[in-house]
Amino acid sequence: MKNIKNIRDEIDTVDKGIVELIAKRSKLVHNLADFKSSIDEIKDKGRIDEVLQNVRGNAISLNLSPNLIEEVYSYIIDEMVEMEIAEFENKKVF
Repeated sequence: MKNIKNIRDEIDTVDKGIVELIAKRSKLVHNLADFKSSIDEIKDKGRIDEVLQNVRGNAISLNLSPNLIEEVYSYIIDEMVEMEIAEFENKKVF
């Protein structure tokens, strides 16, 4: 029988998995920096729009709020773009 502690433990496990997936995504973004030659390439609006459309569609198919998922992903993308720009700028120094 499930109780509040069991459910909270499951939520904690899911949260850990989400953080691990964000870390994996971050590493992949880090790898992309090597292929980009300008900040404009990093701020690829077309690609950002494509990602947001994809996650909105995924949210809808899972009966989640597409607006919530888009907001979460917009934040993640903004942070990772800033990280990628910082790495790009560091690369130019050396």
